[in-house]
Amino acid sequence: MTYTKAWLNYQPVKDAPKSVGVVLPEMGPIAESIGQELILACEGMYGVTPVFDGTAFMAELQILFIRDQSGDFGEEGYRIEASPESINIIAGGQRGMLYGMFRVLERLRLRGRKRYTIESIPSNPFRMLDHWDNLDGSIERGYSGLSFFFRDNEMTVTQRIRDYARMVASIGINAVCINNVNVRGVAAELITERFRKPLIEVAEIFEAYGIKLYLSLNFASPKRLGGLDTSDPCDEQVRAFWKERIDDMFTNVPNFGGFVVKADSEGEPGPFAYGRTHADGANMLAEFAAPHGGIIIWRCFVYNCQQDWRDQKTDRARSGYDNFIGHDGEFAENVILQIKNGPMDFQVREPVHPLFGGMKNTNLMLEVQIAQEYTGQQRHVCYLMPMFRGILDFKTYSGAEADTVADIVSGRAYGNRNCGMVAVTNTGDDENWTGHDLAAANLYGFGRLAFDTTLSPERIAEDWIGLTFGTDPKVKENVMRILMMSWPAYEKYTSPLGIGWMIKPSVHYGPDVEGYEYDRWGTYHRANHMGIGVDRTPGGTGYTTQYPEPLASLYADPATCPEELLLFFHHMPYAHVLKSGKTIIQHIYDTHFEGAEEAAEMQKLWEELEDLVEPAAYARALARFQHQTEHAAEWRDRINTYFHRISWIEDEKGRKIYD
Repeated sequence: MTYTKAWLNYQPVKDAPKSVGVVLPEMGPIAESIGQELILACEGMYGVTPVFDGTAFMAELQILFIRDQSGDFGEEGYRIEASPESINIIAGGQRGMLYGMFRVLERLRLRGRKRYTIESIPSNPFRMLDHWDNLDGSIERGYSGLSFFFRDNEMTVTQRIRDYARMVASIGINAVCINNVNVRGVAAELITERFRKPLIEVAEIFEAYGIKLYLSLNFASPKRLGGLDTSDPCDEQVRAFWKERIDDMFTNVPNFGGFVVKADSEGEPGPFAYGRTHADGANMLAEFAAPHGGIIIWRCFVYNCQQDWRDQKTDRARSGYDNFIGHDGEFAENVILQIKNGPMDFQVREPVHPLFGGMKNTNLMLEVQIAQEYTGQQRHVCYLMPMFRGILDFKTYSGAEADTVADIVSGRAYGNRNCGMVAVTNTGDDENWTGHDLAAANLYGFGRLAFDTTLSPERIAEDWIGLTFGTDPKVKENVMRILMMSWPAYEKYTSPLGIGWMIKPSVHYGPDVEGYEYDRWGTYHRANHMGIGVDRTPGGTGYTTQYPEPLASLYADPATCPEELLLFFHHMPYAHVLKSGKTIIQHIYDTHFEGAEEAAEMQKLWEELEDLVEPAAYARALARFQHQTEHAAEWRDRINTYFHRISWIEDEKGRKIYD
């Protein structure tokens, strides 16, 4: 094996039973996966191979799988009744048994053979990962090596894909889209016979772990693949093309879930070219997927990417809401709108997207990004579960009795069944899967949080640390401190008070304060010698009016606007005094010094673990921490120098600012 086992690293434990018996009265691919996983786990933890025959009840530890007849747990929920001698996993279906088994194995590794009872039903119907993998093997915004699905314009089916399926099933993922939403070149042919055989193989691997296979499609496929002169979703020939393709995919690819569509965004084709709406485009595809139980996931990342920077009224932040709010209630039941957590693009700090409170009659899915495109690209550690926790807990004031983002995307608010959470994932063929060893906490954490939206970031981190590095108290303490301080530290030494975007264009890495300031992408901070920020109040772009009250008024007034988002919503003078008593300019200076110091502190905390962490993992992460320390100092110096020069306001503390 040329890659790590991540959190499925079954190491010997202290209270090992001399024998393990398993009663699994089920058949099929998932049942086989359960049996295989128990063999791996018991041999790794206990040094014994479990028995599955009539002698199971004589074993020192008995694991029994029981089919629930009440219907209380659905297909994916479970109940665990455990004692030191026996563990009952009660579930309504095999996926519930699979998820229950993985929780049992976690508990056995972290807490030993104890008496406990757990009931768990997934918070979200859809718990999905999106890969931005290209068929040449590259990964758009990928920071962990190359794709393990594609290479040289062909699909590759290897043991690594099965181990990947094991990993993500262990955290409750039930859907995976394997190719980039920007479907270019030969990738458009994934829906043709050319890739049928390997697609079937991958679909069958996924099926054995309760995962539905999804593909991204190109909306212009009728022209590119079908030889038509149009891709108008209302054209009869176009409709016939899509019906034939969609019927073919669902008929011949087992366990196929549906399609992800990026349309009319950043140059990708869509229905706008033909005077049609997003609902027209999505519903046409959904009509042909519906007889197969298929789902169309339609992305809401739509904006004008040809903006004139001198235009102070056009606002990229408004675009998603403006494009979709008028079509609430028009989308088919098997269409899910995929909405990014914020209105811009996965910045280190953004307000929650107003569509979550605005669209009450449409299936919605929350999209986050654990590929750290704007949060350090897995060269910096940046544990994102505290950010995601805040997004899920955000009260939308939508009028529903239960109106947090978590309520809406789980279906609790309006009774939706097709809804959930999706993450742009952070995996690749690097030895450790995620580039930075600690970036795996974001993959693990997303799955756990999507399955149970009540979990705390601390609880998730604690479990991941124990499963990955073992239970040494010093390791647990230091890695926990690193993870929990990492997102605030990254925010401190990069973009202040919610403004975002001070990064190098194209690569999205490293400081460049004006890199996007005079470009076409709508990503401006409007800094001048007097102040900084974008006026998104009713007197500015009007973005605040997209929120219901009291949020609209809260954000529109600098006195009540949350200060961590102040510059996102307001253009403010550098001399404006924050609640801390500091001016904005002094806050910029101070936080950038603090953030750089905290990056150095994280490196020191890791260095204290040299003899406590597996050597290869220690060395890999140390190299990343050393880079992060240096890079944080560069951020500090570049940002502080820029604002000192543009404002001519001195640092009150008289610190040397790089020149």
